[in-house]
Amino acid sequence: MAQEISAFSQAQGAQAPAPWRFIGLPERYAIPATVIDITTLDGTKTLQLNANKAWGSLAHPWKGPAQTVRFQWRLDKSLQGANFKTKATEDAALKVCLSFDMPADRIPGGERTLFKLAQLVSKDKLPTATLCYVWAQTEDIGSVHASPTTARVRYMVLNNGTSAAKSWQPHVRQLEADFNKAFGAESAAMPPVTAIIVGADSDNTQGSSLGYIADIVVQP
Repeated sequence: MAQEISAFSQAQGAQAPAPWRFIGLPERYAIPATVIDITTLDGTKTLQLNANKAWGSLAHPWKGPAQTVRFQWRLDKSLQGANFKTKATEDAALKVCLSFDMPADRIPGGERTLFKLAQLVSKDKLPTATLCYVWAQTEDIGSVHASPTTARVRYMVLNNGTSAAKSWQPHVRQLEADFNKAFGAESAAMPPVTAIIVGADSDNTQGSSLGYIADIVVQP
C-alpha cells in the first residue's frame, strides 16, 4: 500500500494541502517567488506553477524507502533558452525531485568540503543527493545532467521542448534504477528518500513558463 502524499486534488483552497510547504530563495537574492497554487484544469484540482523570472518549489517530507514514483504533468508555456550547461541557463519549467539521505562520506572529497560549507550557512538540513525529473527545453529525453551549481543535484529529462505541450504526460519511474543512473558512481545502494519536491524556476534565463502537476504517488 502506498504511503500517502497529500493530494493536490483534495485541496480545500488555493494552497497545496499540508504538509506541502513552500521553499524560496533567501531574501538577499531579491528573486521573485514562483507562483505555485491550486487551480482547476480539465475538471480536477491540480498544481499550477507560474515562473516569471522567478524561483520556487514545494516540499513534502517522506521517511523511508521508496520503489516507484508516479505522476503526470503538463507544460503550457515552455522556457526558452534554458539548458543545464551553465549556471546562467540552469532553469526548468517543471521538475519533480526526490532528495536522498546518502551518507556524507560517499560524496567525493572536493564536493564534500563545499557541501559542508553550504550546510553551515543553510537554515535547513541539505540533502546529500537530489534527483530531479525535469521537462527540459533542448536536452535529450533520458539524459542525465549534473547541476552546474552543485553536483549534489542531478537532472533526468523526461520530456523536452514543446512537442507534447498542452497535454498531460504520465510517468512511472523506478527509483532505484534512476538513482543508480544518476548517482551510482557514488553509492552502490539507493539510500532512503527524505522528501518529494516540485517546482519551476526561470530566474537565470529571465524568462517565463507555465505548467501543471497532478497528484503524486510514491510506492514504498
